[in-house]
Amino acid sequence: MTLASGLYCGLVSHARVKPRKHKLAYKVFMLLIDLDELPSLKLKTLGVERFNLFGFDPKRFGDGSGRPLKAQIESTLTEAGIPTGGPVRMLAMPQILGRAFNPLTVYFCHTPKGALSAILYEVNNTFGERHSYLIPAPDAALVKQGCAKGFYVSPFMDMDLTYAFRILRPEARVLVAVDTSDGEGLVLAASFSGERRELTDRELLRAWLTHPWMTLGVVAAIHIEALQIWLKGEKVRVRPPLPERAVTVSPAAKLAA
Repeated sequence: MTLASGLYCGLVSHARVKPRKHKLAYKVFMLLIDLDELPSLKLKTLGVERFNLFGFDPKRFGDGSGRPLKAQIESTLTEAGIPTGGPVRMLAMPQILGRAFNPLTVYFCHTPKGALSAILYEVNNTFGERHSYLIPAPDAALVKQGCAKGFYVSPFMDMDLTYAFRILRPEARVLVAVDTSDGEGLVLAASFSGERRELTDRELLRAWLTHPWMTLGVVAAIHIEALQIWLKGEKVRVRPPLPERAVTVSPAAKLAA
C-alpha cells in the first residue's frame, strides 16, 4: 500500500526587513502524517506515543488531551461549518530522542471525496502557549490565504499585524510561506520548502544523519536569534493574555498574487 504520509527535507528561512534587518536559515526535516494511517505506521525507528529515535505523540498537538487528533480537528471543522470525513494530514517536525518543538504545524483538511476544504495553522510560542487559525481553502495546488494576528509569538513583534500564507500542497514538494505585515508593508518573511521522500526507516535515518541535532537546534536557534535581535536594539513587547478561544476561524480570502 502506498502511504500518503511522507518525509520532507528542506530549509527554513526567516528574513526580517524592519525596523532592523535580520536573516536566518537552517535545514530541517518534517513528517507529513495522514492521521488515518497513524495506526499502520509500523517503523522500527518511529515511536507513536512511545520513546524511540523519532517519535510522534498526539498529546503534543491540538488541545493536549490525547483525544484522537482527527476527532479534534473534525470537531473544529464542524463548528465552523466546514465539511468533514476526508483525510486530515499534518505537517510537523518529529520528536528526536523524546524532544520536539514545533513553532508551526499545518493540517490539510479534506472532504470525503479528497478535495482540500481547509487548512488549520497551529502555532506554538516558547512560553508553552498554543493557538490555531482555521481558514477555508480552495481545492488548488497553490493556496493563498490570510488572517489577522491574534496570538503572541515573538517578543519582538507587535500584535497589530496580519499574516499572508502561501501554501504549495505536499506532493513532490511542499512550501509553507508566511509573510507578516503591518499597515506599511512587510515586516517578516518566513518559509519552509522541502522535497518529499518515502517515510521509511532508511530515509528517516538518512535525514537524521544530516540533521542529528535538529530539534535542539530549532529551540537553540530561536533563542540565539532572539538574543541577536535584542542586541541590535529591538524592544521587547509585553505579552498579552491568550485569545478567548483556542482556534480563530477566518473567512476564506484569496490574496492577490
